[in-house]
Amino acid sequence: MEHGAQAVWADWSAFLNQMRTFFWTALPVLAKVLLVLLLAKLLLRLARTFVQQLFLPSRRRKTMDSQKAKTLETLLQSGLRYLIYFFAGVTILSTVGVKTESLLASAGIVGLAVGFGAQNLVRDVLTGFFIIFEDQFIVGDYIETAGVSGFVEEIGLRVTKLRDFSGIVHVLPNSEISKVSNHSRGDRTALVDIAVPYEANVTDVQAILETALADIAERLDTIVEGPRVLGVVSLDPPATVWRVWARTQPMQHWSVEREMRKTLKTALERAGIKPPYPRTILEREGSEQ
Repeated sequence: MEHGAQAVWADWSAFLNQMRTFFWTALPVLAKVLLVLLLAKLLLRLARTFVQQLFLPSRRRKTMDSQKAKTLETLLQSGLRYLIYFFAGVTILSTVGVKTESLLASAGIVGLAVGFGAQNLVRDVLTGFFIIFEDQFIVGDYIETAGVSGFVEEIGLRVTKLRDFSGIVHVLPNSEISKVSNHSRGDRTALVDIAVPYEANVTDVQAILETALADIAERLDTIVEGPRVLGVVSLDPPATVWRVWARTQPMQHWSVEREMRKTLKTALERAGIKPPYPRTILEREGSEQ
């Protein structure tokens, strides 16, 4: 009985010695792992604060669309977070004795294979990043690109969504957006041609048009310059065609053109000048006496 108890105590003592040896051997490794985790957490906080402070002046000056700034902020935070995770993981594996050289080589081969299979995706993401970063267009702009036109509803890193006047949403991969015509940047030009009868007095017509345009200028605050009469652009009986011009705020030229057509037509009708109609002159030969 006493011999059995001594054997159990000997086994237990050996186990405790092994655990004590393992603990003192593993303690430096555990300390290093905890230190790496703490540093990674600290770097994550610093990276998040840095990105937020980086975009804060742009938001205050309103030089960057809020959605675009948010997209860029999220992109940078995600990229920095994954980068910190990667280096922290490699450091921890190296600390516990894993050979990271072969692991990195394998990861490089896998990444290369995935890269060849996802070239379009990578191209879309890179193009989307430059679209946002270079401020080519923002949400709400009316643009023409890749054979379609419409208002920008969403700008993503992979696709951009446009909604045309009929309500159809066009989803375009960013890699297809190479040339962009942005109709929402800068002032626009409103041009309207008005046809009056050929025999109408040009001085009277010009006075009527100028009076009507002055009234439009007082009523519409979307007009930047003008409107004014450019003059006669066509002399083709039975009509004389007059052209009027105005410079408007972005995307306001269509509404200004509609208002000018309506107001000018009403002014001419009040002055008794009716729209010219095609005329057919019939000549009847006289009967012989």
